[in-house]
Amino acid sequence: MTALSTADSDLRVPARYYTRLADILLQQGVDFAALLQAQKLSPSLLTDPDATLRFSQVDALVHYVFARSGRGDLGMEVGRLLTASSHSFVGFVMFNSDTLDQALRFEAQYFRLIMPSFRMRYSAGPDHGDMLFTPRVAMSTLCLHFHLEAIAMAAMREITDLTGTHRPPCVLELSIPEPAHIDRYPRDLLRNVDLRFGVGSTPAVRLRMLDDPRQLRLTMADPHARRIAEDRCRALVQQVADGGRFGDWVAMTLREVAEGLPSLAELAAQLNISTRTLNRYLQREGTTYRQLAGRIQHEIACERLAAGNMSVTEVAYSLGFSDAANFTRAFRRRAGYSPGAHRVSTAHAEPGAA
Repeated sequence: MTALSTADSDLRVPARYYTRLADILLQQGVDFAALLQAQKLSPSLLTDPDATLRFSQVDALVHYVFARSGRGDLGMEVGRLLTASSHSFVGFVMFNSDTLDQALRFEAQYFRLIMPSFRMRYSAGPDHGDMLFTPRVAMSTLCLHFHLEAIAMAAMREITDLTGTHRPPCVLELSIPEPAHIDRYPRDLLRNVDLRFGVGSTPAVRLRMLDDPRQLRLTMADPHARRIAEDRCRALVQQVADGGRFGDWVAMTLREVAEGLPSLAELAAQLNISTRTLNRYLQREGTTYRQLAGRIQHEIACERLAAGNMSVTEVAYSLGFSDAANFTRAFRRRAGYSPGAHRVSTAHAEPGAA
C-alpha cells in the first residue's frame, strides 16, 4: 500500500460518486449507511450532492467496503452507473455542447471538479479522439484499481450517452491486469469496443475513439444554457483554492506534476483568470509563484534523491533543468549542500541502514 502524503490525504473529492455504492450493495443486503458510520462518516453524504471527502477517507472507505462485501467488481459497477449528468454543472455543459469534441474538451478543462484525484488529457484528429486518465495522487493498489475500472466504465458510458447510436468504434485500455470478474463487464456498453488490459508501464486508462469527434454533433445543444453552466463552473474552480487560499492551490497543483513545473500562465488558465490576477492574489497572501515553485521543486528534488532510483542528472532533467550543474547550484543555494550530499545523508538516516 502506497502511503498518502499530507497533500494527497487532505485533497477533498466529491462524495457523490462513492455513494453510488449504496445502490450496488443494497442488492446483497449490505447497509451502506452503516458502513459509513463504521468509518466515522456521516450518512448525510448519501443525500448532500455537494458533500466532499478527504482522499484518505476515500482510500479507507474503499478498503472497508471491499472487505465487508467480498466483491472485487465494485469499481466496474460504480462506473457503469455514472453518466455525464452525474458530473453536475460540467455534465450539463457537456450535454449542451455542439459536438462531442466540444463536450470532451470542456470535461478535460474542468475535470478537477469531477475527480480531483485524477487528471484527464484529451486530444483529437481527423480519425480519432483520445481520452487519457492518470492519477494525481498516491493511493493503495486496491483503491487505484477501483478508480481505474470506475473511470473506464464511466468514460464509455458518457460517450455512449452523448452520441447514442452514432458512437464510433473504440479502443479501451487499462493498465491493470485483467480482473477475475471480466465476465461481468457490461456487453451492451462495450459493444464494438476493443478492450485491453495490462497496457503501459504507469497507471492509466486510455479511451480512443476511431472517428473524428469534431464531426459528431450532439442533439441537445443549447448555447444559452451552456454559457450559464460554464460561468458556474468557472466560479466553482475558483473555490477549489480553499476559500480563496490560492497559494495552497498553486502549491498542491505544482506537486501533482511528474515532469517539470507548470508556468504561472498555465496555472492561471486552469482557473480561468489572467496571469496578472493570479499573481495579485498570491501577493495578497504574502507569496509569489517563484517562491512557491522554488519550494515545491526543492521538496520534489529531495524526495526523488532520497528514493535512490534516479541519478542526480535524471532528477535535474525531470524537474525541467537544462543540465545537472544548474540543478546542483539551485539545490545548494536552498539547502546549503549538494544533491549528492543529501542523498548520502538520507540513505544513512533510513531505519536499519548500515
